[in-house]
Amino acid sequence: MSTDSTYFRVGEPLTDAAAPDGPISERWRRRRFEAKLVNPANRRRHTVIVVGTGLAGGAAGATLAEQGYRVVQFCFQDSPRRAHSVAAQGGINAAKDYRNDGDSVQRLFYDTVKGGDFRSRESNVHRLAEVSVEIIDQCVAQGVPFAREYGGLLDTRSFGGVQVARTFYARGQTGQQLLLGAYQALSRQIAAGRVEMHPRTEMLDLIVVDGRARGIVARDLVTGRVDPYFADAVVLASGGYGNVFHLSTNAKNSNATAVWRAHRRGAYFANPCFTQIHPTCIPRSGAHQSKLTLMSESLRNDGRIWVPRRAGDGRAPGDIPEEERDYYLERLYPSFGNLVPRDIASRAAKNVCDEGRGVGPGGQGVYLDFADALARLGRDAVAERYGNLFEMYERITAEDPYRVPMRIYPAIHYTMGGLWVDYDLQTTVPGLFAIGEANFSDHGANRLGASALMQGLADGYFVLPATLGDYLARGAAAGALGEVRHDHPAVHEAVFAVTDRLYALLSNNGDRTPESFHRELGALLWDACGMSRTEDGLRRARERILELHAGFWERVRVPGGGEQLNQSLEQANRVADYFELADLMCRDALHRDESCGGHFREESRTPEGEAQRDDERFGYVAAWEFAGAGEPPVLHREQLAFAYVHPTQRSYQ
Repeated sequence: MSTDSTYFRVGEPLTDAAAPDGPISERWRRRRFEAKLVNPANRRRHTVIVVGTGLAGGAAGATLAEQGYRVVQFCFQDSPRRAHSVAAQGGINAAKDYRNDGDSVQRLFYDTVKGGDFRSRESNVHRLAEVSVEIIDQCVAQGVPFAREYGGLLDTRSFGGVQVARTFYARGQTGQQLLLGAYQALSRQIAAGRVEMHPRTEMLDLIVVDGRARGIVARDLVTGRVDPYFADAVVLASGGYGNVFHLSTNAKNSNATAVWRAHRRGAYFANPCFTQIHPTCIPRSGAHQSKLTLMSESLRNDGRIWVPRRAGDGRAPGDIPEEERDYYLERLYPSFGNLVPRDIASRAAKNVCDEGRGVGPGGQGVYLDFADALARLGRDAVAERYGNLFEMYERITAEDPYRVPMRIYPAIHYTMGGLWVDYDLQTTVPGLFAIGEANFSDHGANRLGASALMQGLADGYFVLPATLGDYLARGAAAGALGEVRHDHPAVHEAVFAVTDRLYALLSNNGDRTPESFHRELGALLWDACGMSRTEDGLRRARERILELHAGFWERVRVPGGGEQLNQSLEQANRVADYFELADLMCRDALHRDESCGGHFREESRTPEGEAQRDDERFGYVAAWEFAGAGEPPVLHREQLAFAYVHPTQRSYQ
């Protein structure tokens, strides 16, 4: 280990020892065949904890229980069906080529590697493309009501970053319908007694015994009771960390505590600065807001994005003639037009607004106009495709998008960073697995639209159930999965750490609310580590984050008690983790002196203003090791190799 700078140290290189070699199209088949199996009669002797009930967690819990394992599952919502996956709108990708437009597993693989700006693993992405075909069959069998064409075949539409129509959808509520499918499968296992469900319960720490993940410490959010739970393996399916920015498209309670506490227990955190800005969100309306609202990327299939050509043009959109409008995405990227990837569309929107050509209050918006689609297709056809989205927009803004263009602006949406996992989805802590948005593995520096649902279901239904058994079989054979008792020192230490932290928050007699700290931290992070980053801005942000963090423990005030429902305590506990995470995000963005995908360093751009990668110096996964409170983290580099998709400067022109 060597010292690289004042804000991090460099550790040993990291390799994915679970990744198979050989032809890429054979790797997943080989890995499944080579994996050790658990006898069906022995599976019921193994307990698996699953944290989260979204698409990844719900699919994993249902599938593992169906295989015969005993599953203990947790969600902080009052019902598994209220997980944030319900909010996904536009669709799910799969390489079925129903449109006969040239799609294939190879093309989905290529588009995803390119869309991630060559910062993802080829092996993982190819597996995802392969499994995508199986996901649709699984969901149709569960009764998911995908849209269909007149002849009865499943319908598809286009999404950003691709030139084929591979996105399956259920109007503007695809996530809800897919989650209901997983929830029904999970409910069947709950009724059968194979899944023990704990709603309104939040994981607050990981229990590591003899170097292996053997359980969690969780708090009942209604009674305040803190208890340890034990298992042979732990699966984190707790989603992403976008709410560190305070204003995002995520549900207000979505948080990073589960993955962050696992990070503090030894799980490396990979690429934390890779956060996605979604280009089609309803612009913020004031300081009172606690979250932002996503408008599906699918709207870009028929909506055209434009701003006035002249800066400061305050006329109503209907009063601006066609020749005085700038359809800037169609002008800059004629091959893809309004369907360029999210990172590119977001930066383009920011650029025109920075030029003074933005629309709406404060000039922080661009138009998404459906006039051409309404004239071409008619109102009924547009309503059939997007009616619920139009209704949602009108309820929030009091503007009718059938009559006036929508106003949209980019917002924090998805996080491509997460816990580092190997090909088996196992973290650097043996026995701890991370799936869905909780891991970093498949999207590189930018997620293409309609790929989050694909990855969550791939991990939960198909990948984890094949690889987890290998870990359990090897662990049982080695005698490493014996009983863990409540009086074990590691259990006592983890429970004490949780209760001591909660007591510290409750006993602090400060003068500021957790919300006020979260709002200030989020604004700081958005400005310095949001749509664009600079070295100076990141350094100043880190200094301010450290000051805020110290002030938090001096001035935060949490009313109420710990033996009851106390949402202020929940938020304070999460915000404390956000400070540490925000610091790591800035360190990661500061060390990565290049631009790629959603990470845009203003010092690193092409003459045309696009992201300029530096593959020679930064063609790796940055996996960060927690070295102790107050100590600089340790950077471990996993070098990326590209044998099937040669890295080039991304172009969507």
